[in-house]
Amino acid sequence: MLPVKRLGVLAAAVAAAAALALLGSGRAPAQELQANCSLFTGKTPLWLDFADGSVPFWNLFARPGVTALASNLIYPPKLRAGGAQTAYFDLYLNRRVGTTSAPADPSTIVDKANKFYEYAAQAMDCTNPVIAENELFGSWLAVPWSATNAQYRANVLLFLQTLRQRGAQPWLLVNAKPYTDGTAGDWWRQVADVAGIVREVYFPAPLIYRQGPIRGSRTLRQAFRNGILDFTKIGLPVSKLGVFLGFQTTKGSGGREGLGAQPWFRTVKWQALAAGYVAREMKFSSVWSWGWAQWKTTPGEMDPAKSKAACVYLWTRSPNLCNGPHAAGKGFVASRTEGQLILAPGLRCQIGRGTVRWSSINPLLKLTGDPELAFSNAFARAVEQKAAPVTSSDILAAERSIVSARFGGSRGAYVNAIAEAHSSLFVARGVIGDELRHARIESGFRVAAPSTRAIADYHDTYGDLNARLVQAKAGMQWLGGKRSGYALASTAPPQLMNVASGRWSTVWSPLGPVHVRPLGPPQPLATLPLANVRTAIRTALMAQAREDRFPTWLMSAQRTALSEAICWRDQMPELSEVDLTNYLPFLAVTG
Repeated sequence: MLPVKRLGVLAAAVAAAAALALLGSGRAPAQELQANCSLFTGKTPLWLDFADGSVPFWNLFARPGVTALASNLIYPPKLRAGGAQTAYFDLYLNRRVGTTSAPADPSTIVDKANKFYEYAAQAMDCTNPVIAENELFGSWLAVPWSATNAQYRANVLLFLQTLRQRGAQPWLLVNAKPYTDGTAGDWWRQVADVAGIVREVYFPAPLIYRQGPIRGSRTLRQAFRNGILDFTKIGLPVSKLGVFLGFQTTKGSGGREGLGAQPWFRTVKWQALAAGYVAREMKFSSVWSWGWAQWKTTPGEMDPAKSKAACVYLWTRSPNLCNGPHAAGKGFVASRTEGQLILAPGLRCQIGRGTVRWSSINPLLKLTGDPELAFSNAFARAVEQKAAPVTSSDILAAERSIVSARFGGSRGAYVNAIAEAHSSLFVARGVIGDELRHARIESGFRVAAPSTRAIADYHDTYGDLNARLVQAKAGMQWLGGKRSGYALASTAPPQLMNVASGRWSTVWSPLGPVHVRPLGPPQPLATLPLANVRTAIRTALMAQAREDRFPTWLMSAQRTALSEAICWRDQMPELSEVDLTNYLPFLAVTG
């Protein structure tokens, strides 16, 4: 809720004096005013900023390019004299229509609206003033409404309808997620027929600052989108919608919340950038700001940093409006692009120096038939590539090994298998790359050695698995780090079981070429004594443990990557492991 501040005896006296001055001034009634306050005619969004007499630095907003919100007869003319446009900010809607539990007498609403219109029109010096009404109570209340709330809602609607009939342009402020189902939706649509709706979206600055420029800006943008979507989903046009930003400094009100001045200025910049971006993306009408006032009756709002924050806010929108970096002081990050959703053509995501291209997602969509799976795989692939880079040469070498080991060296058979899976060579090579990255990442995991019982059970269970006594020119992980011993078909390079015995050969493996010499033919594991193959089984079980750890590693790596990922419209992938060998099983590089 926008905090309605106690103006105190002095402020009340000023307001009363101003009203008397109007009555005795001889100024023309509203119908004789000639100025035009049609503010919502230019490119979107229109920015509107609270800047009445409770803002000591109100003159900061008195300049061309600013639309200032004020609520009396004193400051609007001063703001306009400085070059600003003005709109009326009504702090006291509840005095006119009542509350959800104590609605005003409905017979008084039209008269109150007419009197208020006359005053606002004089303050704005036009017959069609823009009027912000602060604010609707109980926006979240579900239907059926209580009798008092139903009357309150009827009062609000009648008040807005009367203002509109007189020529005003009312905007209703909404401080919480609205309930819009059933007859409540009908009420919102009736409001939109005669008024605009501004959704208040406030943030505790420390939370946004801790998230950093990328994630914090994403949080801001997503919240602004959701605030607008709450209304567009029931058919309200974006031209009737805006968002309201809050820069309060009282703790607990959703603003500065005790954050240091320099960090706060930075989050103010992020909020302005995020609101402007989403407004242009969704084409909603306006961005409103509040929180600049400094009421003596509310000590938390007496913050000298506000004027500097306001300057930063104006500068972020347009450097011509204020010198934000100078106001913020030494150490301020003056970039107006940090954390922003800026992507080169063809990119779906930028992850640090890594990228996810639309062209890498679309072929996967044809394979999986699921856009989320395709996006998730492409994102995971970019994350894995950062941890374990794989080159095109690596992929082609693996492909040759697969053709040799699984297709008898027939490239035609290999290509036909890909076609039968309704895929392409491009996709197949991408899957091979995934397999290589997985193997290389898994090779670095440290896992516990299996128990004696587990080794014996493996020997009993997988007796049909081929094993072969070999010698290598270097210690191999699939030989338990040794240079000789039994290798199992489940962990050894795919071609190892097919090469000739007694001579050195070079075979491909996911971790690089291997120079080996088989010392005998492949044999079923069950025919070999457990003592002879204990190391091989131990190696296989540890390889399985490393493989089992991969999904956990990948989820963690993806969560870390999300903190630096900038993705199209902030649409982030579902974090998961997508094993595309389920679609193309013959591309698995081991087993």
